[in-house]
Amino acid sequence: MELKLLQADGKLGAGVAASPEVFEREYNEALIHQIVVAYQANARSGNRAQKDREQVKHTTKKPWRQKGTGRARAGMSSSPLWRGGGRIFPNSPEENFSQKVNKKMYRAGMRSIFSQLAREGRLNIVESFSVDAPKTKLLAEKVKAMGLESVLIISDKVDENLYLASRNLHKVGVVEAQHADPLSLIHFQKVLILKSAVAQIEEMLK
Repeated sequence: MELKLLQADGKLGAGVAASPEVFEREYNEALIHQIVVAYQANARSGNRAQKDREQVKHTTKKPWRQKGTGRARAGMSSSPLWRGGGRIFPNSPEENFSQKVNKKMYRAGMRSIFSQLAREGRLNIVESFSVDAPKTKLLAEKVKAMGLESVLIISDKVDENLYLASRNLHKVGVVEAQHADPLSLIHFQKVLILKSAVAQIEEMLK
């Protein structure tokens, strides 16, 4: 199959040969959903901490006598039933949110994403993409001249000027081919792959 070449003026040029095993696969929504959810879950850190009824600082005195008040029985104010009491199943910093995804499933999901992007016209190839200096303004002007608003640039090796210039543009992302993730591919409206990185992506996902 062929992927369209995007020129510096935003016009589409001649096609570039690409492997149908990576860029022409069927759309598998369930698999894509699974790897995206797993990617987000694996990025979570267990930094929440809550206290149980033993850890909260409350008096252990019985709030009122057991019988004769007409109210429900109560032993101490640290009960999980009380406002300000301890949690029954508290979150701990050691909580593990990770989800396991097999390599074959992950690669198949990534191939499905790349294929769907190509079918929707959201995936293009560029000969080169760089800026002369690490200036956000230069990159913003270059992206605007190509008619792009939200774009992920995938390179075989990220240029330092390009990376530094993109950090203040929340609608522009720059990653190496080996660090392309399913969430970023779906998030950005357009994905540009440097011609030199196509073979690297095909090798990783074959």
